[in-house]
Amino acid sequence: MTENIDFTVAIPTYNGQSRLPELLERLQNQLYTEHLSWEIIVVDNNSTDNTAKVIQTYQQNWQCPYPLKYLFETRQGAAYARERAIEEAKGRFIGFLDDDNYPTSTWVAAAYAFGEQHPLAGAYGGQVHGEFEVEPPENFKKIACFLAITERGTKPHQYKAPMKMLPPGAGLVVRKQAWERTVPKNLVLNHKGREAGLASEDLEAVLHIQLGGWDIWYNPEMCIYHKIPAWRFQRKYLISLFRCVGLSRHHLRMLRIQSWQRPLVSLAYLVNDLCQIILYALKYRGTFQSDLIAACEIELLMSSFISPFYLFKKRYLNLAVPDLARYLFKAINLGKKDWGVPQLPRKRHSHFLAYQKLS
Repeated sequence: MTENIDFTVAIPTYNGQSRLPELLERLQNQLYTEHLSWEIIVVDNNSTDNTAKVIQTYQQNWQCPYPLKYLFETRQGAAYARERAIEEAKGRFIGFLDDDNYPTSTWVAAAYAFGEQHPLAGAYGGQVHGEFEVEPPENFKKIACFLAITERGTKPHQYKAPMKMLPPGAGLVVRKQAWERTVPKNLVLNHKGREAGLASEDLEAVLHIQLGGWDIWYNPEMCIYHKIPAWRFQRKYLISLFRCVGLSRHHLRMLRIQSWQRPLVSLAYLVNDLCQIILYALKYRGTFQSDLIAACEIELLMSSFISPFYLFKKRYLNLAVPDLARYLFKAINLGKKDWGVPQLPRKRHSHFLAYQKLS
């Protein structure tokens, strides 16, 4: 019989040899955990660097009362790594930290205490502050949530279903019982690296928990710092990220809708998305090459519109989806050069999803 403990810190990582040491040092110095039984699990998601050796070195010199465990997950993808952590974790609560998420010294204690105080909480996130290698672009706050930056005040609050808002995967804590009862083994939006073309698998999992009747919360006592390197502000990366988020949006929208209502609701979303695209294009016409934030936002709108067709193709057809964005640009008499938005590539970066609106 598996022995249950209080808390598991799960760290999915890919080529994290340079980022893991700081995270492990912070976990070694957690405060107010003397009364807890907890563990740390590093899930190596098919790394090609020296991640395994880094963890082995730490294990050889580990003197903390809570164990440091290492798992190797051969299936490429963030969702596979999280699912492996769920399967192997002994904790009643499982806190996910990416290898570039650095918690404050009370994160574990605050995460466990909140779960104990809220027995109906199936998942909850906290504050996520950015540590930037370079200065973010102008108006970055408008898109900060897509890089998991979450600063929603100093008071806890519940994410009600009508809000259509959920916490990001960075620093997310789940009740193991809630996950096992509600989250499918194979998520539709499961990342598979650059070939996925989709994102938001963390939001998909949390949405399943919410739809299963569990509460989702924001706990400001849990604080982490997300280290964001310069390359994540490059135009190519951000456009790709927003494209993946948009292409995933239809599935998240439909999860909340009864199956018999989906055709009509899908049509309503298409009309609404098209109207937003036209209005946004008219408002920001000619600025998409110079304004990175505007380019990201229009990419999100365009990809959201294409999302149902893309997901249908991905599930049922082995065909290329036409670049509908290009035809829409022509329909409103705008050239691709004016927009500065590239055509949809066949290969895309995977990325954990940020705190974002689902509609």
